[in-house]
Amino acid sequence: MASPREIRRRIRSVRNISQITRAMEMVSASKFRRAQQRVMASRPYADRLRAVIADLAALQADRETLAQFPLLAQREVHRSEVIVITPDKGLTGPLNSNIIRRASRYILNEAEVPVRVVAAGKKGRDFMVRTRQDLVAEFTGLGDNVSLDDIRPIAQVALDDFLAGRTDAVFVVFPRFVNTLSQVPDIRQILPIVAPEGGGAYTDYIFEPSPEAVLESLLPRFVEIQIYQAILESIASEHSARMVAMRNASQNARDLVSDLTLSLNKARQAQITREVAEIAAGAEALGG
Repeated sequence: MASPREIRRRIRSVRNISQITRAMEMVSASKFRRAQQRVMASRPYADRLRAVIADLAALQADRETLAQFPLLAQREVHRSEVIVITPDKGLTGPLNSNIIRRASRYILNEAEVPVRVVAAGKKGRDFMVRTRQDLVAEFTGLGDNVSLDDIRPIAQVALDDFLAGRTDAVFVVFPRFVNTLSQVPDIRQILPIVAPEGGGAYTDYIFEPSPEAVLESLLPRFVEIQIYQAILESIASEHSARMVAMRNASQNARDLVSDLTLSLNKARQAQITREVAEIAAGAEALGG
């Protein structure tokens, strides 16, 4: 059994770690609220843009008209590209490993063609470099207050590769924020753009200068919005997962302190019992 001094040292160390995890939990909770608000505010815009594109694509009745839009061109997939969005930091529980596992499953099993990788985040970048994947671009240090201008270089890489024929399909892997306790790794195709089904809300609108010109202008913006939405979902998922992980770590630290305190009391009791026994034995020896 450890000595009381060693147990006291362990208790101090665990309490110091508990203070750090508690502070990190509070910081993540503050950042999570802002990130959640941004995600919820961006979803209606993305849904409305998707509905506009659905109506504009529906107005182009024949395939020959749709064929003039390169971003809508469906072709046989010989090469694929995946944008892997992960946090830059750890301490997020299983979030990073779940994202990387989903991307790896697509690369190894689902793609069935050579895959180029664009990493947005240090954790995904480090894994792709370590496993020697075809990493063509990396973007790190985006921060929590990412703007649409910050993600345009990522979208531009995907657009350039697709238009130049270096890839035939582009996917994005990201953690979809569901709630505080649930972040689901998801994969979504962003190129070629598949015209959303439904619509009908904007068929009575008059588009200037023409529906074709508006659609051609909106398609690149639609790609940017999808990547931007995925990054916002990743930021909210990161802070949510870190908040929960630090809360669990703080609770585990409190439980460990309780166990160590019990061990300390047992060690002190054993020491007192031993000392009393030694004194009694010494007194008996002197008396004899």
